[in-house]
Amino acid sequence: MLVVISPAKRLDWEARDLEMTAPAMQDDAVRLAKTARNLTLGDLKSLMHLSDDLARLNRDRFQTFAAQPEPEAVRPAALAFAGDTYQGLDAASLDADEMAWAQDHLRILSGLYGLLRPADAIQPYRLEMGSRLKTRRGANLYDYWGDELSKALNAQAKATGSDVLVNCASQEYFGAVALKSLKLRVITPKFMEDKGQGPKIVSFFAKKARGAMARFVVQNRVTDPAALTDFDSGGYAYQPELSEPDAPVFVRPYPEA
Repeated sequence: MLVVISPAKRLDWEARDLEMTAPAMQDDAVRLAKTARNLTLGDLKSLMHLSDDLARLNRDRFQTFAAQPEPEAVRPAALAFAGDTYQGLDAASLDADEMAWAQDHLRILSGLYGLLRPADAIQPYRLEMGSRLKTRRGANLYDYWGDELSKALNAQAKATGSDVLVNCASQEYFGAVALKSLKLRVITPKFMEDKGQGPKIVSFFAKKARGAMARFVVQNRVTDPAALTDFDSGGYAYQPELSEPDAPVFVRPYPEA
């Protein structure tokens, strides 16, 4: 079983004691960074709806993006991203064996790097998958990646004997996976909160829960899709009456402040 998650805009650049690996699609990241390097501040602001300060920060990041970065300039992907999903994943607390399993079974979809393993060395960046960055391959990053992400997932599934992909990524990012080329059964869990008037998806909690589900798969070395229904982190419980075979639903009472 493989599991995919989205990256995060916010980064945690604390130094980590983890041996890093080279991203498989580093050449693509360098190519895209060079394209973004040619954008003006106004272009960057418009492309990703950034403030002036964030546009300057990301212009500087693209300007210094290196094909072969120095060790001090990179961090392991699963520990560098710091958004809601990564609160649920809490990769820093995984032990060595769990991280090793995650390296083979967990993938992070990235607008810049394509597909990342947890220990892959990344440079600081921000480039959402939905960005309309024009390249020779098309008008946006979906055009750029084409079916490359599906091919990479197929290859990793074959290497690990997996036939199921658990989609814990956002629609924006999973939309970059060409389903026609993907040879895996896709299961997309849904996480909902119930205030008493019926369960609803709350984005902040759903993102964190997707990370927690990825952690559950890693820690339990899940290979059987039926075992996903045992997920109960944070008080969620499987709801068979709301679920479909490839879309299990988990609900919990709305957490009080």
